[in-house]
Amino acid sequence: MNPWLALLIAGAFEVGFTTCLKLGQRHKAWIWGFVGCAIVSFGLLSVALQEIPVGTAYAVWTGIGAVGTVLVGGLAFKERLSARVVLIVAVVVALIVGLKLTGE
Repeated sequence: MNPWLALLIAGAFEVGFTTCLKLGQRHKAWIWGFVGCAIVSFGLLSVALQEIPVGTAYAVWTGIGAVGTVLVGGLAFKERLSARVVLIVAVVVALIVGLKLTGE
């Protein structure tokens, strides 16, 4: 599997496990969604680490998770997204793209 694709999917599953944590406040059965997403996320992160430097992979993985979780919070849980938060999220996205473009 392409390591960058694995990293992208790992980041998406990180969003999944943080979302399951939030949903778990309402119904404890979401713990299984958390566990499943965490296993997939860490497994794909491990695949990505075979070719991508650890610092780059971790920064991209957490960045995808942070951006995705902020968006899910705003869209699904109606959490407030101020202009400042949106700007900061845009900067994080730009930094993730920059890391990918450097290929480091």
